[in-house]
Amino acid sequence: MLKIKNISKTFYKGMEEENQVFDNFSLEIEENKCVAILGPNGCGKSTLFNMISGSLNPDSGEILLGDVDIAKLSEDKRAIDIGKVNQDPSKGVCQSLNILENMSMAFKKGNKFTFKKLIDKNNNEKIIEKLKSIDLGLENKLKTQVKFLSGGQRQSLSLLMATVKKPKILLLDEHTAALDPKTSKLIMDKTNDLIKKEKITTLMITHNLKNAIEYSDRIIMLNKGKVVLDILPSEVTEEELNRIYNEKIEESNNIESEKIKSIENMKQIEKIA
Repeated sequence: MLKIKNISKTFYKGMEEENQVFDNFSLEIEENKCVAILGPNGCGKSTLFNMISGSLNPDSGEILLGDVDIAKLSEDKRAIDIGKVNQDPSKGVCQSLNILENMSMAFKKGNKFTFKKLIDKNNNEKIIEKLKSIDLGLENKLKTQVKFLSGGQRQSLSLLMATVKKPKILLLDEHTAALDPKTSKLIMDKTNDLIKKEKITTLMITHNLKNAIEYSDRIIMLNKGKVVLDILPSEVTEEELNRIYNEKIEESNNIESEKIKSIENMKQIEKIA
């Protein structure tokens, strides 16, 4: 379904702050599966998502969606097949527009339109049906501006808008992290119901190990641009995953430290020689 082949990405090339995030990184994601992506800050999670969605391009390598190398496509063209829900509930919606207008934009995704002709009455029944599916009563607030909705309602709307055209890939970038625990659970349940019903291949960045086990079909852990763990949720408990998480990060960091020491030693030897 999604194949990431030998991608490399370095920021600030040639500068003192040069940071190589990925070096010949490869990963395959199966169709109709939800994959949880774990890892510490700076491990490459967001960079990976941004390269898939097109807001960043890899320095080299391929990102294949089916047989198409989408790394060669613009972000706008990729957006037809890729939906994304961000951590901030306000980023996936237009807060100055009402619910009907936001959903109408989602239905027109991939097509040219003007705001004067934004509302297509032929889509109104579909919009109401979609809103009813999340059982939050938003179908009764079509003319309500999104800025007056709660964070959970906005994130639910954002999720609907990202999936209304049934994308081939859905990227969830810590989409419940800004919500309180009760609302987070509600959004995770609705997310799970939606992606299972629509059979949408999903990648989910999360720091919540419980959510990774409960809602995903596969757990991948990244550190320093490499996969350090790739397991099935059924293989671990939350406590075990937390222990493995810490062990893998420490192990990976130790390897990196030894590598840096080795490079520094070689430089010293070269200076002496």
